[in-house]
Amino acid sequence: MDGMMMKSTLCALLGCRYPVLQAGMGGVARADLVGAVTRAGGYGFLGMVRESPDLIRQQIEAVRNGTDGPFGVNLIPAATDPQLLDDELAACFDAGVHSICLFWDVYPDVIKRAKDHGCLVFHQVGTVEDARLAEQAGADVIIAQGEEAGGHVHGTTSSLVLVPQVVRAVSVPVVASGGFASGRSLVAALALGAAGIHCGTAFLATEESFAHAYHKERVVGARSEDTLRTDLFALNWPVGAAVRVIGNSLTAKAGTARFGHDPYLRKREPIALEDDRPIYRYSTDSPLRNMRGELEQLALFAGQVAGEIDDIPTAAVRIERIMAEAAGIVAALSGRFEEVE
Repeated sequence: MDGMMMKSTLCALLGCRYPVLQAGMGGVARADLVGAVTRAGGYGFLGMVRESPDLIRQQIEAVRNGTDGPFGVNLIPAATDPQLLDDELAACFDAGVHSICLFWDVYPDVIKRAKDHGCLVFHQVGTVEDARLAEQAGADVIIAQGEEAGGHVHGTTSSLVLVPQVVRAVSVPVVASGGFASGRSLVAALALGAAGIHCGTAFLATEESFAHAYHKERVVGARSEDTLRTDLFALNWPVGAAVRVIGNSLTAKAGTARFGHDPYLRKREPIALEDDRPIYRYSTDSPLRNMRGELEQLALFAGQVAGEIDDIPTAAVRIERIMAEAAGIVAALSGRFEEVE
């Protein structure tokens, strides 16, 4: 299996050993996690949504101090002030990052700027239409996100249905996202026509992720049906931006009224602190290592695949398990088919 993966077109494009991508989870995906994933043969993204250019530069340098492998930076134009976005992009370009991963609405000008500065561009989408738009704008890789995914979800179609449609619709490599955390799911993604998998929940629950221990423990303890989609947690994002989270006291209080919440009408009530920065009720901030306060009320991002996560290993062990299981599945499948005359 390892030899086969070495021949992956995605791996050749990215310069990694395995077609296993670590999602750029805002706040959670810091240098420790990205460096660990890169050293283990995967490909990681720093989650730098609405972060300062200084932090972006510091995090890029920190990853490079631990590995010479390629990695990218995840940014969200639709959820970032235009001036801050310009400054974030400048920090990435000045540092010569290998790639930029974008999400939510397609911004052709941002894609062009990144390409003009020599970056590979990934674009995560939730619909076939957005996949086509992103490719037309110059994206090199499309990440097709099914509605099973944790965190922000920009579509309502399952990965099983969406991925093959996107594969047929575009000519660039497609990576499957939403429900992928195992070797079985990697083989399934390849069978659907994807070139690899994009994992968030699986890497959130690792030793190196910057998620708070409370968040990791909730992921490990969650069943798939404990996750739900809602736009309750929407501060700092566009109206109607749905997320998948593990249910908590706020979602329980909302009952069936999980959608239709306007972030611009929310009163900003601080319930936690990130160092000295206030974290507000109903914000899109998830619990991080450096936070304290009412963590149970924060957005506990997790995909439905949380039902498969039962421990908190290192990122390297997570990748090793995925690849070993994938090898076993391929071997088992090859023994099921016989040539019939």
